[in-house]
Amino acid sequence: MFKNSNFKYILYTLSTFVFLNITACKEQSSLEKASELAISEGFKNPLGFYNAKPTFSWKLPVLENVKSQFAYQIVVATREDLLPDNADLWDSKKQESSQSAWIKYGGEALQSRQNIYWQVKYWNQDGEASEWSAKNHFELGLLNNADWQANWVGLDTAKDSIRGRENVLIHKPQYLRKGFKLSKDVASARLYITAKGVFDVSINGENVSDDVMSPGFTTYDKRIETLTYDVTDLIESGQNSLGVELASGWYSGRLLWGTTPWDNKISPKVLVQLEMTMKDGTEEIIISDKTWKGTTNGPLQFAEIYDGEIYNANMEMPNWTTNNFDDKSWHKVEVANLDENVKLEPKRHSAVKDKITLVPKEITKKDGAVIFNLQQNMVGVPLVKVPMKKGDTLKIRFAEMLSPDGTFYTKNYRSAHSTDYYIAAQDGEIEYKPKFTFHGFSYVELSGFDASKEPTKDWVTGIVQYSNFNDNGSFTSSHEKLNQLQSNIVWGLKGNFLDIPTDCPQRNERLGWTGDAQVFGPTSMFNADVYKFWASWLQSVREAQLEDGAIPWTVPDSRGNKIASSGWGDVGTIIPWKIYMRTGDIGFLEDNFEMMKAWVGYHQKKSKNHISNMMSFSDWLQPFPESGDNKGDTSRNLIGTAFFAHSAKLTAQAAEVLGKTEEQAKYEALYKTVANAFDGKFFDETGKVKVVSETQTSYLLALAFDLLPESKIKNAQANLLRKLKDADYHLRTGFLGTPLLPRVLDDMGEVDVVYKLLFNETYPSWFYSINQGATTIWERWNSYSKTEGYNPKSMNSLNHYAYGAIGEWMYERIGGIAPLEAGYKTIRIAPVSKQPLTSASVSLNTPYGKVESSWEITNKEFQLEIVIPPNTTAQVIIPSNTQNELMLNGTSFKEDSNVKLVNTSNDAFELLVQPGTYSFESKLK
Repeated sequence: MFKNSNFKYILYTLSTFVFLNITACKEQSSLEKASELAISEGFKNPLGFYNAKPTFSWKLPVLENVKSQFAYQIVVATREDLLPDNADLWDSKKQESSQSAWIKYGGEALQSRQNIYWQVKYWNQDGEASEWSAKNHFELGLLNNADWQANWVGLDTAKDSIRGRENVLIHKPQYLRKGFKLSKDVASARLYITAKGVFDVSINGENVSDDVMSPGFTTYDKRIETLTYDVTDLIESGQNSLGVELASGWYSGRLLWGTTPWDNKISPKVLVQLEMTMKDGTEEIIISDKTWKGTTNGPLQFAEIYDGEIYNANMEMPNWTTNNFDDKSWHKVEVANLDENVKLEPKRHSAVKDKITLVPKEITKKDGAVIFNLQQNMVGVPLVKVPMKKGDTLKIRFAEMLSPDGTFYTKNYRSAHSTDYYIAAQDGEIEYKPKFTFHGFSYVELSGFDASKEPTKDWVTGIVQYSNFNDNGSFTSSHEKLNQLQSNIVWGLKGNFLDIPTDCPQRNERLGWTGDAQVFGPTSMFNADVYKFWASWLQSVREAQLEDGAIPWTVPDSRGNKIASSGWGDVGTIIPWKIYMRTGDIGFLEDNFEMMKAWVGYHQKKSKNHISNMMSFSDWLQPFPESGDNKGDTSRNLIGTAFFAHSAKLTAQAAEVLGKTEEQAKYEALYKTVANAFDGKFFDETGKVKVVSETQTSYLLALAFDLLPESKIKNAQANLLRKLKDADYHLRTGFLGTPLLPRVLDDMGEVDVVYKLLFNETYPSWFYSINQGATTIWERWNSYSKTEGYNPKSMNSLNHYAYGAIGEWMYERIGGIAPLEAGYKTIRIAPVSKQPLTSASVSLNTPYGKVESSWEITNKEFQLEIVIPPNTTAQVIIPSNTQNELMLNGTSFKEDSNVKLVNTSNDAFELLVQPGTYSFESKLK
């Protein structure tokens, strides 16, 4: 027998052992690991990364026992083998937090060229630990100008340039090369490269990448983006050759106005730095310097974004990027030092790529030419494979639509020639794809081919090009034309997100118009993974902002007139807030807060007694303007004052999120002061517009931006409905008013009116353009009519995304998915179902995972299926005759830990729902 004291000791030891092992088992639980790891704005294992202070994000697995995150731990190291236990850069330790996105790096400063490895683990709501995630990595690019040993090099094409359209200097494309010899084997090699212009680079006859129009379009007087490529497999021991094709692009090419802040008359130049680590540990570097050589006597004789290319195959230089080439007749390059005032920074969003291929649906012959109809307005270039005779010139023309007589409609291209030429060097089939231009088109016309051959559809392939992002959401419904509208919105996005958000992709413009961007931002964020795209462009907006706070009409600025427009410059406050609400990334507000304040300050400078006198494009392209002006009938002063108040309010909201209480109070007070001034100046005691023209947009601005006292709101709403009734329930709104229309009416409880406006078939309406054959969103509500032909105005783009802003309401209210808390941490699922719809389905990838909402009405029974991702909660509102029973997953609804009833009204159940998949059924009235 044990003595009593020994027994107690043994019992204590045993119980401690069991407790510690239970605890250890709990800590070592085999919860599935986190996935979809990303850094900063959604980069996954990037090469040449831009940010030395990244944030970390991940998603929890969809498991029954993973509802939310209780804690996380991140480890970061310089070597993969140091993870997870010996992280030498940062170990966050276990942090009790539900945050699984935008966690700021807290380790020692990261450096150019560094390879970084990281992992994360999480603990679920019950304190159970997951496995460590897969090891992710990223490699930083050259972060500072001091990292560059290379010089800018290129030929002096300015001295040989010609005057082109609109008297602009036209630079001939350049071919630049450098031969070099290595005596050792290469272990790794990185090519760092950029250009004042656009480039394509090859090593030893192999193309380095499939990027298009690199490095892209930025505020070149402030920042030029650089690209990083892993070229280890292209470098050989012994002789090597590096070749670069270089054209004007946006930097020195023709742009509308062309009075840029940077010197756009200089010859294009390239900056190249090839860094190699040899297998014996030594390092070699090849840079662009005076030893490079170049020529303009290559096959590409002309390349302009607006005007197309001229390619002469007779001037081809076989093997010019290989060692088997004699460049003795080539010229020495000019060399220029780096400009210390222009930052060289790694590209902070995805480069443009060939993304989609389209094949012609039909071909027709006309006047010796053949026309290929892709039946989809697109942006990019054609790939042509055509039989030709030696010495003949293939002419490639483009059009978005045809004229009634079957000829090309190109009046809306204005001065953009938008034509490519290929001169054949021999008989037979040629293959050609333009490199340093892009076109907006649905039709391709070929002439100059071998007329003895019968044209076939495979002569032309449409190569759709846009920044390399993926789809982010989906929307479909029971209505064919609503689905076509969604398709038009998506194609408009893809056509105008070619490195920057452009107004249009086809005429002599293609610029980053700020007004178009600010109305379309939320719609784009639903449809595509474009957070990094917007973050990059907003950096350009910050850089383009003038000392007095003005934001130019276009960014990058191609006019340089130092004038801002209300509603356009407000992109500097609206986009930061809207994107914060969809991502939850506080860092985005931090990056843009000073810009927001400066823009509000500019509003103040352009106001007297808080009434705006700022220049404005106003409610651009409002239909049926009594004034006959493109700016519409809504008062410029009313619009400016409304946006002044709205921007002050958004800045106050941003200050609140950032914990800046003094600035929050300052801008809240300013918002209220401007709102009072707005009310007193533009509205009478009955809530009716006074002094200026009474328009739909004047009421929409007042109501959407909360600028009226409570006593006037009901009357203002009634006046808006009166204006709509006067227009036979058709919109009379332009670029600024249209995005506000559905939201204001919805908030008023007038969803029936929104549906009526959305499903109208006659002008002006979204379906009107669809009835005329639109496959993208048009610039004007009546850009074309089957009965009246084309709008006679030259400003008549058939690919202009602004009116596609209706998508935001479609996804959030028809589909039913909206953020209640920034980043969709709390989700609102509240679909509004009206005739003629009988079903709709929407999905969205949020920072926490995919959320889905799909509803259908059958025999007055409303069926709703939803998916709520882990680490979120959802407010779900189900339309219903609440006198009848609510069904959940096929059985009578009963509250449990996953679904709780919050409220019941006459026509809806309101529920609080935890992560999971659910199916609801209710009876409608």
